[in-house]
Amino acid sequence: MEKGDRGSLRLLWFTIVASISISVFLLWHPVAAFQWPRSITDVIALCLLMSGIIVRWFAIFSLGKYFTVDVAVQKEHILIHTGMYNYVRHPSYTGLLIEFIGLAVYFGTWASLMIIVIPITGAMMYRIRCEEMLLHEKFGTQYEAYAAHTKLLIPGIL
Repeated sequence: MEKGDRGSLRLLWFTIVASISISVFLLWHPVAAFQWPRSITDVIALCLLMSGIIVRWFAIFSLGKYFTVDVAVQKEHILIHTGMYNYVRHPSYTGLLIEFIGLAVYFGTWASLMIIVIPITGAMMYRIRCEEMLLHEKFGTQYEAYAAHTKLLIPGIL
């Protein structure tokens, strides 16, 4: 198994813990609260959380035995480009980002939305870059062709 983590998992976990901790602290000192009823915030947050979980689990099930929490490729690894992977290269991370947006919305402030989404997205982009480098090393021109017709995280956009 080839690994290419480059400290990205540690960075991601640190960023997640720090961002959520700051947002929990802000619950006692609300800054820039949303200006709509709490029930609307809860429904939006729940919909985002559930959507993110569904997207992430579909991505994980699509990869099957090739899914790991490590940035790694196995010797017999094949490039998956069906299902969601036909549209985006990292749908598992897309689902995870949707989940974190849902969590940030649940906290109910614009400040928490920024504190959670921006740093976690940055850490996740570093991890994706590490993964992209490893996949390019493993699959070469096959991965280049795949990357040329798929987006990184959001179909048709990014």
